[in-house]
Amino acid sequence: MEDMLLALAAKSQSDGERVLVYIGTYTKPAPHVQHAKGRGISVYELDPNTGNLTFVSETVGIEDPTFLAISRDQRFLYAASEVPQGMVYAYAIDSASGGLRLINSQSAHGSSTAHVMVDPTGRIVVAANYAAGNTFVVYRVRDDGGIEPASDHVRHEGRGVHPRQEKTHGHSTYIDPSNRYLCVVDLGIDAVKVYALDREKGRVRLHSEVKVQPGSGVRHLAFHPNGKFAYVIGELNSTITTLGYDGEGNFTVLDAVSTLPDDFSAENNSCSEIAVHPSGKFLYGANRWHDTLVMFQIDPETGKLALIGHQPTLGKTTRHFAIDPTGRLMLVGNQDSDNVVTFWIDLETGKLTHTGVDLEIATPVCFRFLTVN
Repeated sequence: MEDMLLALAAKSQSDGERVLVYIGTYTKPAPHVQHAKGRGISVYELDPNTGNLTFVSETVGIEDPTFLAISRDQRFLYAASEVPQGMVYAYAIDSASGGLRLINSQSAHGSSTAHVMVDPTGRIVVAANYAAGNTFVVYRVRDDGGIEPASDHVRHEGRGVHPRQEKTHGHSTYIDPSNRYLCVVDLGIDAVKVYALDREKGRVRLHSEVKVQPGSGVRHLAFHPNGKFAYVIGELNSTITTLGYDGEGNFTVLDAVSTLPDDFSAENNSCSEIAVHPSGKFLYGANRWHDTLVMFQIDPETGKLALIGHQPTLGKTTRHFAIDPTGRLMLVGNQDSDNVVTFWIDLETGKLTHTGVDLEIATPVCFRFLTVN
């Protein structure tokens, strides 16, 4: 797998392809991001040989585009606008420059839209609302990449044991490896709910649910490349829970580990992003108040995690990170120190090494990659 990743990187360079990075930002101050000063969606070019980022363009006119999704055919980008009356925006991507052209927008039928996803077929977009309104909303996609008015929406019920779990809080959604089920992560009820997805009608039907440790506050999920395991990160209790997956829309809890060193309390931390390396060998999670990335090795047979260590993020409040298409580089966005840092990923050990690149970017909170000729 490592040789394959290096070959892919070499092929990209020899073909003259450019790797672009789309960066979502907070544009307006809020209680949890008091010094927000982003301008919208920024586009940078990533040099895979150095980790350097070069400014390309910027799209303004959208408030708080805090989560982004790019269609598999790389023609369209969708952005969640995390505002009181949540919105979802659809953009066409210029195949030469990578620039964005607004197609349309639709209401998210909820507040503080925290996540957006486009399914592998490009026919369905799903948005998750953290605050009031519907937990998640489903949209069908037009031929031109625009989104139709919501075709379905679901509001979860319940609450958790933590003070921040006074109600449900939809935080993210994912399509399972079989491409048949929609997995919805709800921070407020410590659950991942699984829905059967009807793409023709753009509607969902509840299929199953898995509960994790009370007070976890599950936020984001990452599937293992083998499709047998998934991992959810607990924002509130700083844990990563390993889930078994049967490929038929059913999860089981296998294990849970802390994201923190023994001498640091979860009460003083908040977790954010989680990602499995494309090789399937390593898992990473962000401790955004401890300002570290936790690194784990994955047992390929059991899916369980063994701690590698903790890498300082060289900034404050790491809200998001992403692994580049080659698997050799990681971009880390530090929300409250206004910087993006790039790290080399050791393909043998999974450890991270700073490339030396530390770029000033206002309130960076999401990364998405795209290759152009």
